[in-house]
Amino acid sequence: MKKQSFWADVYDVTKLIPAGRVTTYGAIAEFLQLGAPRMVGWALNAALKADIPAHRVVNRKGELSGRLHFATPTRMQELLEMEGIVVKDAVIVDFKRHFWHPLQEMG
Repeated sequence: MKKQSFWADVYDVTKLIPAGRVTTYGAIAEFLQLGAPRMVGWALNAALKADIPAHRVVNRKGELSGRLHFATPTRMQELLEMEGIVVKDAVIVDFKRHFWHPLQEMG
């Protein structure tokens, strides 16, 4: 990736997550060589009104930990379900099957 701001890097990686797949804050931080998953969350929280698919980023357990930052507490789940991802009790069902890691997918 070209040299730019941390937030722009987070947004660029997030835009690459295919519909119907999810990644974690930690996977994005690892790809960007940051080791700061929480900072990835902060960046995505600031992007919720942009065209960034932040709903595809969850915590390492597959939990929709960022759901309370969306317009409604159920909006994140609704967006994921529209992409064919099943969510139960704010956790992605079959998380490993839907997981997308930028290091594995993009090298």
